[in-house]
Amino acid sequence: MTKVLWAPWRGEWIEDQKKREGKTSARKKKFEPFTELPKKGASEKTLVLFVNDDVFVVLNRFPYNPGHLMVIPRQKVDSPEKLTGRELLAVHSALSLCLRYLKKAYKPHGFNIGMNIGRSAGAGIPEHIHWHVVPRWNGDTNFMPLLAEIKAAPSHNVTIYRKLKPFFATFAAELRKVMMS
Repeated sequence: MTKVLWAPWRGEWIEDQKKREGKTSARKKKFEPFTELPKKGASEKTLVLFVNDDVFVVLNRFPYNPGHLMVIPRQKVDSPEKLTGRELLAVHSALSLCLRYLKKAYKPHGFNIGMNIGRSAGAGIPEHIHWHVVPRWNGDTNFMPLLAEIKAAPSHNVTIYRKLKPFFATFAAELRKVMMS
């Protein structure tokens, strides 16, 4: 019997790549997700969980693990030292709250938090910095990413969005509280 690995994000990634390759015309404006998504607001379609004037939180459309979030300053800069003190405080406060919410929702054993600054460091969108928050569980790695370049995702992003969204109902108030303390 053949076993099926359900990894819908992989198909979405392939389709997204095809769309990007098809939009090579100089007349077409390049879609900038970290600029455009917060303008559309929080929704299942955008995967944005929270947005304010300084920062927004979005599920990664192509996650490493379920619950993989990105915390992104609204200001488009390519390096953290270009952010204002208020923006840095908002980002780090949002990171802290994301950890709290993911712990409550998914009970991971640990986290990876990081950013890639510059294309040579692996940044997919080097002109707009962002922090990755990746929940980790003991034993969550296996041979598939190494041998087959496939990561099996046990949950769809919409399901994860729906599970996390109630936690983000109080995000604005909690973010203000954290930033004031």
